Amino acid sequence: MRLVEVVTRVLQENSIFKELTPGQRELVAGCASLMVFQEGAFIYREGQPAQHFYLIRHGRVALEVHVPGRAPIIVDSLRDGDPLGWSWLIPPYRTHFDARALGLTRVMGFDAECLRQKMEENPAFGYALHKRMAPVIASRLAAARRQLIDIYGRPDQQGVAWR
Repeated sequence: MRLVEVVTRVLQENSIFKELTPGQRELVAGCASLMVFQEGAFIYREGQPAQHFYLIRHGRVALEVHVPGRAPIIVDSLRDGDPLGWSWLIPPYRTHFDARALGLTRVMGFDAECLRQKMEENPAFGYALHKRMAPVIASRLAAARRQLIDIYGRPDQQGVAWR
């Protein structure tokens, strides 16, 4: 199957893209490539330029927060069909978490610069994509907040909140 056919099929089936018009999905498809990450590989690291947005086609990805002197905190775990990465939408376009493959992971990657340019040139497309990405952003931030509250907001044995 050719790349164009794979991209078209995945976009038609994915919850973020299936409601876009065929022309808008074509704009997204023009920025797509297929990528593979081996188990343990970092897809991106916190603070790096957000150069891609991803759809997980197969595999699992951990979103992690680095904590000095401790093991990374997994704030969310993503799987097949889930979008990965939202920092490409919000200046200064820097990632907010580490994303690490938990096994062999195949993704469809979208060049962030390409998408932003098409969104700028086509405001209706830009609005449609922003509208579909906003719940992803809210969900990821809420998951991170819940996880951090769970870790740091629990009282220790003396009843004093961790600091």
